[in-house]
Amino acid sequence: MKRHIVHPRQQSMVEPEVPNPFVHRLELGTLDILKIAIMSVTIAPLRLLMVVLLLLLVWPLAAIGVACRSPEEADKPFTGWRCCLQPLIVFLCRGVFFMGGFSWITVRGVRVTSKEAPILVVAPHSTFFDALALVYMDLTSVVAKQDSKKTPCFGSIIQYTQPVLVSREDPDSRLNTIKEITRRCKSGGAWPQIFIFPEGTCSNRSCLISFKGGAFFPGVPVQPVCLRYNNKLDTITWTWDGPGAFQTLWLSLCQFHNNMEIEFLPVYTPSPEEIKNPKLFAYNVRQVMADCLGVPVTDHSYDDCRLMDKAQKLNMPMEAGLVEFQKLHQKLGISFEQMQELLDKFENIHPNNGGQITLEQFASYLQLPESPALQEVFHLYDRDGSGTIDFREYVIGLMLVSHPVNSEDNLQHAFKLFDSDNKGYLTPEELQKILRNAFSMEDEQAAGLFQDIDTDKDGRVTYDDFKAYAVEKPEYAKLFMTYHDMSTSTTSNGLPVAHSNGGDCKGSNGNVPKGSYTNNVDEPIEGTPLF
Repeated sequence: MKRHIVHPRQQSMVEPEVPNPFVHRLELGTLDILKIAIMSVTIAPLRLLMVVLLLLLVWPLAAIGVACRSPEEADKPFTGWRCCLQPLIVFLCRGVFFMGGFSWITVRGVRVTSKEAPILVVAPHSTFFDALALVYMDLTSVVAKQDSKKTPCFGSIIQYTQPVLVSREDPDSRLNTIKEITRRCKSGGAWPQIFIFPEGTCSNRSCLISFKGGAFFPGVPVQPVCLRYNNKLDTITWTWDGPGAFQTLWLSLCQFHNNMEIEFLPVYTPSPEEIKNPKLFAYNVRQVMADCLGVPVTDHSYDDCRLMDKAQKLNMPMEAGLVEFQKLHQKLGISFEQMQELLDKFENIHPNNGGQITLEQFASYLQLPESPALQEVFHLYDRDGSGTIDFREYVIGLMLVSHPVNSEDNLQHAFKLFDSDNKGYLTPEELQKILRNAFSMEDEQAAGLFQDIDTDKDGRVTYDDFKAYAVEKPEYAKLFMTYHDMSTSTTSNGLPVAHSNGGDCKGSNGNVPKGSYTNNVDEPIEGTPLF
């Protein structure tokens, strides 16, 4: 019987409550379609025309507001005539959203001053319409992408906010951004508040994803700000996998009214421990906001979006790259570059796999028959017992199941099992013999595997050849350890221990033999070299 095996360490990496916060699907009813059809030929074109005209008015005003500044002036808050332009620019920007269907905004709570809270932490970030919150806050300073200042029309408006610009490609940009935010926060209220979306990318508002640390490294009080859109038909959300930007804009223009709610929460003052630990500070603020919104939190991040994009380029479903990268990075120490390499490797196991690997495909990748040892390792990878391995399970399986046993000692031990006469290399016959015994592999298959390992084609496999292949495919080390454990876990009459009671590996006395596994996630796994 197939067993669902979960290691104790794996319990901290359970599936997130919200599997995919970056997908949005619109389900249009008959009345919705009828309304959109009528609005598309009546009100929506007029709204779009007025939006464009107002943007053409505000664009030159914002450009004038940031023109002719010396480098010294650019490092200081606006003064004089530049400040006088702000009410008019804000009024016109508010008119843009008014013409777009945001007739009024529901506001709860009270916004505090820059002295009380230099930073406004705004979430969830789900759409370009979130810019209305920035307009409501009088175009206060914002943290934005470096490229945004080059956007026609909107770039001038963003520059007028005196933004803190960050580049995702520049490795030094993150540190420079934190320094600039800290400098402004320590100005004693001279600078306007800094408006930050700590999630760093758009989600579907079903949860709060990981908060980046930029708002929390300065260690100053922050004011959390929650955003809600309460329309019955959600045409607002703009995510990685869903309606495009123009479709989102047009469908929103076709609504009678677009409802936005802004809620200012009480100022969150960090404790001494949170000042020392920005990640803890960010986590606690996120939890306060999640409680207010009534949504869960997950460890998804912008890096997951990048992996989704890569998965799509590899002809896999976008959600295949969704792994909660931040959690795996913290728990397993895996870097983003390593994750990208593993995604390539996962796709190579079986091209066009649809984001799922079956036991048959797993066996084909390893050039092995579906032996009990292979099934055991596959079930260790298959954490949810679905009968297939997705990319997240594959990464966790490699890091927790295969890599720990891929040590120098274990590899040398496995090599000695093959090299029975201790001559320092393996012949095709020796490899065929043990593969036939361990995995019931046909001699022709074993010969093909020998050719793959023997990279210099001299008819011999040295320890270095063997190790290089095991590093490339670390599943082999675990397979041999599993075979060794299974072959030594025998009863007194030499027969393998029978697995009964739903897969429990218990002997007649009810105890778990060393080297065996249980299907109880609360029981420790005895005799395993993994942990």
